[in-house]
Amino acid sequence: MKYILVLADGMADEPIKKLNNKTPLQAAYTPNFDKLASKGEIGLIKTVPEGMNPGSDTANLSVLGYDPKKYYTGRSSLEAVSIGARMESKDVCYRVNFVTLSEDDEYINKTIIDHSAGEITTEEATELLMAVMGEFSNKMWHFYIGVSYRHALIINNGSTSLELTPPHNILGQQITKYLPKGELSEEFTKLMTRSYELLNNHPINIKRRGKGLAPANSVWPWGEGTKPELDDFKELFHKSGAMISAVDLLKGIAIAAGMNSIDVEGVTGNIHTNYEGKVSSAIKVLEDGADFVYIHIEAPDECGHRGELENKVKAIELIDQKVVQPIVRYFENKEEAFKLALLPDHPTPLNIRTHTSDAVPYFIYNSTKHKEQLYEFSEIGAKESGKFIENGFQFMPYFLS
Repeated sequence: MKYILVLADGMADEPIKKLNNKTPLQAAYTPNFDKLASKGEIGLIKTVPEGMNPGSDTANLSVLGYDPKKYYTGRSSLEAVSIGARMESKDVCYRVNFVTLSEDDEYINKTIIDHSAGEITTEEATELLMAVMGEFSNKMWHFYIGVSYRHALIINNGSTSLELTPPHNILGQQITKYLPKGELSEEFTKLMTRSYELLNNHPINIKRRGKGLAPANSVWPWGEGTKPELDDFKELFHKSGAMISAVDLLKGIAIAAGMNSIDVEGVTGNIHTNYEGKVSSAIKVLEDGADFVYIHIEAPDECGHRGELENKVKAIELIDQKVVQPIVRYFENKEEAFKLALLPDHPTPLNIRTHTSDAVPYFIYNSTKHKEQLYEFSEIGAKESGKFIENGFQFMPYFLS
């Protein structure tokens, strides 16, 4: 038996008037989801524990079988693992985003326009980060280049006594009340303010404006964390596992859990990604002996953050057609037993453009045990099924059983 979990990041949503009060999942054309779900199990799962932030970090830890209340030490430290950053027990890591801020008013009164600076390329971001590092790197502050707009800062003997806000939570809002608070807040505010002075008219951003692209005119630190300590996935579940994702966070979780993190050329973390490459890499790692593969698709979440209704529907359809369909076809042609699960980690409703902690729909299809049920695979159908997994970290042992 082989096990495949397809994680459609941020896919869950709320009914939308423009979709005749359907959710994007209901409105999307997903014949493969529907066929598998009709022969499998549908339900709701609570991936984010009460009282915890509904981030992709806590939610994906939960889906992978790790209780966030026990294992979570911060988002950025998990991402740092994936880019080879070294951390000691007293170090603190922070995610550093490139963001787009409005160009009017003084810094503290600016508005955050884009949390990803138009999904800036890694090459452009590298040059911009080098400009920031030239002024702020020292024996205590160590910057690490990541992918696209996502980077890291590790401070030796740093502090977690900071109030930092995820930029995707405050899109379209004035940043005044969301600037850093607490220990090191003055240093971090200086980093942010000075970065705007360095970057707003940097040649990279002048070129981006000329192309009609959003400038990456400020850094934004958030997601502080300490060195992660996850139990080994194989020891916990007696299955060898692999992760396929474009996102440093997921790669870091996999590495920290002793899983194999597979790099796939051409993956982007948005709707224009290499779906075929992810699928072929998943199949190869299973052929090479892995028992379980976790295929993470970021596109629905990014579309949710950007308020792109049509693209969110399209992203769901692409996962159905370019990920789920070829995987099922491969195993059916090979006549090999498999289980496939599909779920989001959390909702990213288009009306608020950020995450919520509501329960999300899932289905599990077992090629050896068909069921017949009439509930549609959607947020509504999952609720109507009556099946509810209250603790998200219990999903993985249930799926792998």
